[in-house]
Amino acid sequence: MKEKGRKVIASNRRARHDYSIIDSYECGIVLVGTEVKSLRAGKASLAAAFATVDNGEVWLRNLHIPEYTQGTWTNHEPRRARKLLMHREEIARLVGKTREGGLTLVPLALYFSDGKVKVELALARGKKTHDKRQDLARRDAQREIERAAGRRHKGMA
Repeated sequence: MKEKGRKVIASNRRARHDYSIIDSYECGIVLVGTEVKSLRAGKASLAAAFATVDNGEVWLRNLHIPEYTQGTWTNHEPRRARKLLMHREEIARLVGKTREGGLTLVPLALYFSDGKVKVELALARGKKTHDKRQDLARRDAQREIERAAGRRHKGMA
């Protein structure tokens, strides 16, 4: 039976804190059999992962997929560079934007989409410390507004 829908394996929550996301892309990833089995078990870490464009190809580096426990000597290397599958026009656009300056490629999520492993890759700009503080302050203020509205609503009910 074929899987339907989207099942998230790993997400990089830190990326949204450290970077301002400009654009995001969905791309396939080239994996070996034991990597897919390890991902089906729900094991992966995007914490230190990043993407680079080398010779017209996009590579995902530092993605940690632990070795498959039932694997044999054919098991994969946990932190090897993995090729991402994108259209040539998208790659050309990414090359132009990353050379433009200050932009980097960060994976946001790793997930199964209809049985195939996909990566959500973001074109992002690093945030400065004061930008992070402003975001935290804005989020805290919004949370406080929602709490006050909730209390007011409960008082009326």
